[in-house]
Amino acid sequence: MKLGAVVPVYNHGEAVGAVLRDLRSHGLEVLLVDDGSESGCAAVLDQLHAAEPDAVHLLRLAQNQGKGGAMMAGLCQAQVLGWTHALQIDADGQHDARDVPRFIALAQQHPEHFVCGCPIYDESVPKARLYGRYATHIWVWINTLSLALRDSMCGFRVYPLAPTVALIKEVRIGRRMDFDVEIAVRLIWRGVPVLNQPTRVSYPSDGVSHFRALHDNVLISWMHTRLFFGMLLRLPLLLWRRLSA
Repeated sequence: MKLGAVVPVYNHGEAVGAVLRDLRSHGLEVLLVDDGSESGCAAVLDQLHAAEPDAVHLLRLAQNQGKGGAMMAGLCQAQVLGWTHALQIDADGQHDARDVPRFIALAQQHPEHFVCGCPIYDESVPKARLYGRYATHIWVWINTLSLALRDSMCGFRVYPLAPTVALIKEVRIGRRMDFDVEIAVRLIWRGVPVLNQPTRVSYPSDGVSHFRALHDNVLISWMHTRLFFGMLLRLPLLLWRRLSA
């Protein structure tokens, strides 16, 4: 088993250095995916890579692909690097890197599982974002016919790369903020078991958010619609799994 971290970066030049230091303190190799960042952030990523070229890898996308596009490119590159598992964490510092060892331990104990973070929020969480997540949770439980995945929107998780990259190469998956939810549902559809790891999440007051309320909510709504009809096609299989569990 070889586990590294994939960090999608889009203009998080001020925060990504601290995230990288935290990941390296846990002994992880890191793949930074520059998702078409502006020159200032790109220069920061070049410096971070140059300081530890054997442990800090840099994948540069010429044009912004969205979080999902950056993650899919990063996961495919992680497999090329010889990794068997990839930890996903955001570049803006909202995820608590002190929980990284817990994710690693679960992945080592259950290497065939998809390990997904289950957020424990502090007072910094925007209430609209918090309440909006519940609608997605309900749709995910419907579309998987399961309560196994407690939070499908958390971007702190560990993927087993073999089934994940195979899925990416075979199915068109949302490339923006719909990515985290869709890939989680589709992994469950393919029989990849899931484990939930509680983790602390905060929203820095000066953090950079790329969530576009109208556009991304429309994408997420359309994704739920597509997944619902996909669930109907898979209904016999999903029911059989439920009954035989």
